[in-house]
Amino acid sequence: MAKDKQTMPMSTAGLTRYFEESPEAVKLKPEHVAGIIIAIIILEIMLYLL
Repeated sequence: MAKDKQTMPMSTAGLTRYFEESPEAVKLKPEHVAGIIIAIIILEIMLYLL
C-alpha cells in the first residue's frame, strides 16, 4: 500500500519577510516627506540665486 503523505507547497520559496523581523525606527507621514522635499527645493533655489 502507498503511504498517503501530503506535503504543502512552499509559498515563500525561502524569501524572508523583513517587515516582521525589524520594526521601523523612524515613521514619517507623507505630508512630512512632501514638506521636507519642498524645503530642500526652496533652499536650492535660494542658494542658486545668491
